[in-house]
Amino acid sequence: MPSLSKLLSDTPVLTEQQEDWLQHLVGDWNLLSDLLRADLVLWIRGEQGPMAVAHCRPATGSTVYYEDPVGVSPITEQGRERIEHLLDGAAPDFTVHSIEREGRPAEGVMVPVCKQGQNLAVLAAECPVRESAPSTSEQRQRALGEHLLRMLAAGAFPIEGAPIPPRRGAPRVGDGVVELDAEGTVQWASPNARSAFHRFGIAGDLEGVLLAEVCTGVLQSRSPVDESLPLVLMGRAAWRSDMQARGGTLSLRAVPLTTAGQRRGAILLVRDVTELRRRERELITKDATIREVHHRVKNNLQTVAALLRMQSRRMKTDEAREALTEAMRRVSTIALVHESLLQGSSQEAVHFDEVIDRCLRLAVDAASATVHRAGTPQITEAQVEVRTEKIGRVGPIRAEEATPLALVVTELATNAVEHGLSATGGTLTIRSERTGSHLIIAIEDDGEGMGSAKKPTGLGTNIALTLVQGQLGGTLTWEDRPGGGTRAVIEVYLDPIIV
Repeated sequence: MPSLSKLLSDTPVLTEQQEDWLQHLVGDWNLLSDLLRADLVLWIRGEQGPMAVAHCRPATGSTVYYEDPVGVSPITEQGRERIEHLLDGAAPDFTVHSIEREGRPAEGVMVPVCKQGQNLAVLAAECPVRESAPSTSEQRQRALGEHLLRMLAAGAFPIEGAPIPPRRGAPRVGDGVVELDAEGTVQWASPNARSAFHRFGIAGDLEGVLLAEVCTGVLQSRSPVDESLPLVLMGRAAWRSDMQARGGTLSLRAVPLTTAGQRRGAILLVRDVTELRRRERELITKDATIREVHHRVKNNLQTVAALLRMQSRRMKTDEAREALTEAMRRVSTIALVHESLLQGSSQEAVHFDEVIDRCLRLAVDAASATVHRAGTPQITEAQVEVRTEKIGRVGPIRAEEATPLALVVTELATNAVEHGLSATGGTLTIRSERTGSHLIIAIEDDGEGMGSAKKPTGLGTNIALTLVQGQLGGTLTWEDRPGGGTRAVIEVYLDPIIV
């Protein structure tokens, strides 16, 4: 089903600012839908007449649309005429009309969505016909919803500057509703809202009390208090805030109610988020613990690498010295992965392009060490220059796959430098191509090439093959590079990152 953005872009009858206003409305209209216990349908002027571009079902009542109406035209000619009349600039009419939706009796009202004196769209609020008299809570909530409809027709709702994007723990109508007057005195509170405040030590009837005053007495003195909390409790600003008391947390959201630009009261939504905040603290603690583990593992691996480097310097034969140097390089590669996990925002994924950059530096260091060990009078370190190039992106991959893949890239890059470029110099290139979970990494050099050999041999090659085939479930092949040199190609299918 097309999104609101797609439908608005396909029907360019509104300016960018007007489209943003409709997006702002749709981002917060579940409040209106829940208060009215009604389906909301947003209509705009299309090329073939009015067209529905968004739909919202209430969480507090039954729906009248089992099939989503987005993308369709009005069902009846009378409905079409009423929508077009409002889109042409007619004054709002809050009369409730009897209608029929999908063969069932319903009732609805249409209100223009106004911004700066212009009707941009029409909002239809439709609900099933009630078979019994509404309860007091339903009557009070509907009255609040009707006030928001009048603000909508006056261009005062949604409220500019309000934190509309969803936030974890944001309260909704079903969690608890409090109606405040202009001074912040409680006029009415839903049963869920009363229960929430009673659990936090505010005893007795809430109606007729100044909410900010009674809440001040139960706040935890040692806990930091959000500066916006008093304004939220008095309904003076369309903000959100948390209140901590008795070891628990209430999430509060205020929606000021205005008439002709003057504040007449407010809706205060309340939700007990004690358990949610506790889980968030546990996740923060867990995240800090994991980071500390990665930090210690990285430090330990770097210590092992330093010990291997020191030991290699005491070796009397080149073969032993080279073996320890290669072991040191492999340990350093594993440490790179843990360092990337430590610095990244996620403990489950590694931004592998940063790891590749460091693998390239390790390979270049290996080049200078190889030339130094060769001791060839005709070739000096200054004459052998190894350039590096990285093309394409890998993106984030799972931590379990990052370690073997980093080892493979480092082994292949080092082999390319030591066997293809150490004598002549040249360019080491790593090409990455990723489509979804399919990843291809090619390590290329423009050096001497493999000659008659089908593939390199040695410990590093065996390690790379074992890791690619055994741990990554992929393939590793070698081929001659057009124009000279060697290309090693890694092809794997990565596991998805679960967020």
